[in-house]
Amino acid sequence: MSPGAALRRAGRLSLERYHQASIASTLGLVLAAGLVAVVAGGILLSWRTATDAADAAYDRSLLGVIKAIDANVSTASGGLGVELPYTLLEVFQLTADGGQVFYRIATEDGLVVIGDAELAPPAEPLRTGVPQFTNSRYFGTPVRVGSYARPLDRAFTGAGAGQRLVIQVAESLTTRERFIRHLVVQALVRDVLLSAVALSLLVLALRWALQPLIRLSQEVAERMPSDLTPIPTRGLPQDVQPLVQAINQHMARNLALSDAQRRFVDDASHQLRTPLTVLATQLAYAQRQDDPAAQREVLQALREQLDETIRHTNQMLALARSDAAELRPRVLDLAALAGDLARRGWREANLRGLDLGLEVPGAPVPVQADPDLLLEALSNLLHNAMRHAPPGSALTVRVHHDPVSALAWAEVVDQGPGVPPEELARAGERFFRASNARLPGSGLGLAIARSVVERHHGRLVLANRDPGPGFCARLELPAAEAPFAPAPP
Repeated sequence: MSPGAALRRAGRLSLERYHQASIASTLGLVLAAGLVAVVAGGILLSWRTATDAADAAYDRSLLGVIKAIDANVSTASGGLGVELPYTLLEVFQLTADGGQVFYRIATEDGLVVIGDAELAPPAEPLRTGVPQFTNSRYFGTPVRVGSYARPLDRAFTGAGAGQRLVIQVAESLTTRERFIRHLVVQALVRDVLLSAVALSLLVLALRWALQPLIRLSQEVAERMPSDLTPIPTRGLPQDVQPLVQAINQHMARNLALSDAQRRFVDDASHQLRTPLTVLATQLAYAQRQDDPAAQREVLQALREQLDETIRHTNQMLALARSDAAELRPRVLDLAALAGDLARRGWREANLRGLDLGLEVPGAPVPVQADPDLLLEALSNLLHNAMRHAPPGSALTVRVHHDPVSALAWAEVVDQGPGVPPEELARAGERFFRASNARLPGSGLGLAIARSVVERHHGRLVLANRDPGPGFCARLELPAAEAPFAPAPP
């Protein structure tokens, strides 16, 4: 087995274990894991949102201090003069909740520096008039640095044109981090509470939704073993109704099978009781005979009755097999099967004085069927026709394929007495024998053929020949879609 196939099989086994758990536990586990993932994503999103909000708010304060310092910068004396707004710095420091505030005012070339000279210069080049905010460290303390550059009103002596002034103000991140933590904790508490409420509602909803299934389970458990009546679907969820309907269909099939088996046992006991009684009577009569010739005559009648009983028993067993045997269908040639049957029956037909013919198309006629059961059905049709056809008459086994209707059929046509028209609808029922039948029989041959063909999704068509006399028994089967491939020898 390849590694990929092994992984797929392991995945299927893992899913099957989860599917074997209860619906409530499976839904609870899946939804709880989903809620945990949603809460984790919400916390991450809340942290990102809180960080952006804190940076936006505190950066505006930093920019306000930078603008205030810039308004107090003077180059009128030929140098750089700054009158710091100490009151604003004190207010900003209070706003920062006691955090440290640092500033640096310098020319871009660093020749003139006022304030905290160790404050790191901007990491990236500044654009004129556009503030830049970055996180940095000042003597090991994490700080947020706001940087701003503008051209000097008057260049210093010896400096080139376009000299710029850089103003930087930094504050420690203690207040920001405390603010972000506060927002994130609030979001976490909110999400956890909402998740707890959602899980509680989920548990209540599952219990309420599963009540019909619990009630259905109790009703089925309280039923008698022989109670195969349909389970009512009223009051059940729509998702469960197809399952209950499938169970009802299965019980209906079991009930029909049980009824058929019971009828078969009743009919078989009735059919076997009479010939066994006759056999016992004939045997007792033979034991009382002293004349050898009379004994031979009784024994011959006994032999014929015994053969007839054996044939009845074999037919009943064949009927039971046609009803319950496992189908092993394959694509086979119906024409070849009919030809083999006809060849097997020629000897018996000759002994009965019948002209047995075979009519099959030149090409194979593919059908999907169990070869043993289909041969059993055709054999019963042929044997039934041989028993009722008068000596000297013709008997034909015919196969045809109709591509338009996608049907294939095999039929046996004889020149016997047929079945009275008023009884034709009952022909094919178990143990039914027409009123004009003259030979002993069990009435199971056509029933076996009907059982076999219906299990193959076909039908048995029975009709008197017109013009008569004669009878036609036809097995109609769906033609196989796949082309016929002859089996190897």
